[in-house]
Amino acid sequence: MISHTRYVLAVLLSLTVSHAAEGFSAFGTKVPVSDLLVKHADSIKALKEEASSVSASDAPDDDIFYLRYCLDPDNGEMKTKLVENMKWRAGEGKGICDAAKRAVSEATSAGGWDNSPVRAAAPHAAVINEHITISQCVTTTSRQGDLVYCIRAGKIDDVALMSKVSVEEMTEFFIYCKEINAIVANARSASSDKLACIITANDLAGVKLIGGDATFRKALSMASSKANSLYPSTAGPTLLLNLPKLLGALAKLFTPLFPEEVRQRLKFQRGPLKDIEDLSEIMQGSSRDQFLDSLDELVYKDL
Repeated sequence: MISHTRYVLAVLLSLTVSHAAEGFSAFGTKVPVSDLLVKHADSIKALKEEASSVSASDAPDDDIFYLRYCLDPDNGEMKTKLVENMKWRAGEGKGICDAAKRAVSEATSAGGWDNSPVRAAAPHAAVINEHITISQCVTTTSRQGDLVYCIRAGKIDDVALMSKVSVEEMTEFFIYCKEINAIVANARSASSDKLACIITANDLAGVKLIGGDATFRKALSMASSKANSLYPSTAGPTLLLNLPKLLGALAKLFTPLFPEEVRQRLKFQRGPLKDIEDLSEIMQGSSRDQFLDSLDELVYKDL
């Protein structure tokens, strides 16, 4: 039982650590983005100047990038957080950010979305893409326009994968995925005039209660922790789907130990994605309709 307990805590912490300090108020906001940009225009201007003072060449032009700092409930620290972000973007994160920006440009060059450039440009793609495919990890869109990042960790051969990459390399890959989603969420917010956030759907069907590779979970946790400062006011709820019965029981037992802001984000549910063999199935057809119905009930019903 001790082993099971430690495992469920490790899983839940790795999936939620990025959300512990983030504000939840931006998700589901009914205020048009155009109105928010007007309201926070002075702060956005000041933040842009601050970012340029750190590295003009790496400072994003996107107003919504800065708006998210203004919407962070802890916005008294927004300049400090932005400066740290910019130092990362101009330093160790520059390769990730530049690659993500180019990949999104290529993916949208024909007017739609071609995911091939995004996969090809990922850090350490030659190795990681052999083990993480659209069968286990996809990003789709809810009916309300939010991004939905779906991952099925139990279907990833993490032992084989982590025998070929380091924790740091795996972390870089996950942060690149988060950067891609953030760029797309900001672009979608501008085009739709509705703030788009990112819902995370962790389908834990097939996850091992004992075994697996702890370094893979460590990489997930490190990337989530880093995302806390890099992408304020971007995260929506985290869905923990189809937990094994024992894991589900332990999760309910230990969830009250998490901070209130984390508990508000967590939603446990059996059913969604349960009968889906390959996550690419939710991109179209009846499987997609069923998944979107589940999201409407789980995430949007009370907004």
